[in-house]
Amino acid sequence: VAGAVVALLFLLLWRRWRAGGAGRVCVAVLGDLGRSPRMQYHALALARHGREVALLGYLQNRPHRDVLSSENIRLVPVAELRGLRVGPKLFQYILKVLVQSVQLLYTLLRIDRPSYILLQNPPGLPSIAVAWVAGLFWGSKLIVDWHNYGYTIMSLSHGRNHPLVLIAKWYEKLFGRLSDHNLCVTDAMKKDLWVNFKIKAVTLYDQPASYFKETPLDLQHNLYMKLAKDYEPFKPRAVSPGAERSAFTERDGSRGNVVKARARPALLISSTSWTEDEDFSVLLRALEDYERFIQEGAKLPALVCVITGKGPLKDYYNGLIQKLHFKHIQICTPWLEAEDYPLLLGSADLGVCLHKSSSGLDLPMKVVDMFGCCLPVCAIHFECLHELVKHNENGLIFRDSKELAEQLKMLFLEFPTLEGKLHSFRQNLRASRQLRWDESWDQIMLPLLGNRE
Repeated sequence: VAGAVVALLFLLLWRRWRAGGAGRVCVAVLGDLGRSPRMQYHALALARHGREVALLGYLQNRPHRDVLSSENIRLVPVAELRGLRVGPKLFQYILKVLVQSVQLLYTLLRIDRPSYILLQNPPGLPSIAVAWVAGLFWGSKLIVDWHNYGYTIMSLSHGRNHPLVLIAKWYEKLFGRLSDHNLCVTDAMKKDLWVNFKIKAVTLYDQPASYFKETPLDLQHNLYMKLAKDYEPFKPRAVSPGAERSAFTERDGSRGNVVKARARPALLISSTSWTEDEDFSVLLRALEDYERFIQEGAKLPALVCVITGKGPLKDYYNGLIQKLHFKHIQICTPWLEAEDYPLLLGSADLGVCLHKSSSGLDLPMKVVDMFGCCLPVCAIHFECLHELVKHNENGLIFRDSKELAEQLKMLFLEFPTLEGKLHSFRQNLRASRQLRWDESWDQIMLPLLGNRE
């Protein structure tokens, strides 16, 4: 009976393999699809060119509605492993990798045969090796999209010389070479992949999707009113009869026109995965200095600071925020719906980025999205940031909380007048005509796919 079952299984798999994979692509990430925008963009671009896409990953948070509504994209859920807490931590980790390997391979062998498997790294352990094995079975080509290095992220917790980190580095180096094509997010990473791993890669910069743009005033008002239901900083400071008000906007009751509220606070936004590579105490210390500047008489606006995202350190930083007692600054940490996030970026006055790459070789996608919305940015310095943020052109680069505080003071002095650096940065972003994701993807990816479109 067992032999018959195995024979039947192989027969079914063989028939599916013989059905061919032309036009099919598996886009895979061993992580949350809702928090993997670049892989969603890949799927949408492939679907736009008529490819059938199996988008594989965890379904903790809802992907963008464009992904959900696409007829050419099928979500393939992978169950996230929880509760493997038996024995020492090393044993738990090995057990998790083994179980994930079996689970991922089983999932990859159940989909229709793809002509390409496009895999995000990190996390690459065990997904690169498993995707390579699945590619051998299906006769598919493997494309690895290098967003960073998994071993450098592990080193933030364990140190660079920890045995697990060294094994992870060896693993990425070995199995990364087995891919057919490689993408990366910066020219610095492209160089590093060749020098240290002997892997040839093509740089496909993160670019904003078309829906990252400046938000019209009426949509800003609708968003603020929606957020005001749950978050105090968006509620109006005073009630005005006959008008619908938020902290930032007001809709006239008779004519329906939306105007910006007088003496409105400035809206500062940052987004994060709440991980070790972003030290939000830097921003909190800068806000303490900003509060002091106001108390000392500086003509600065009240500030609403919105920090979006989910992650392991969110509770820790929320604890620090609750200990702060500001009179002129309000902080909230919402998780926004996928469609609301670009609207809020397009409504804000300034973005702040605290992403400090574990490898020094990747760029923060949040800044890409902010620039798509013509939102000026203050970003913390690291090695290759200059490939994205041009100091004193589209934003400012800082190295510590004191420098960030001085930048906030300079940018928001006499706010909201349309003069000064903040306005000129926004004008520069408007004039730059950034390349959008679809244009960049067509230039870089279509030649790799050998497409007939």
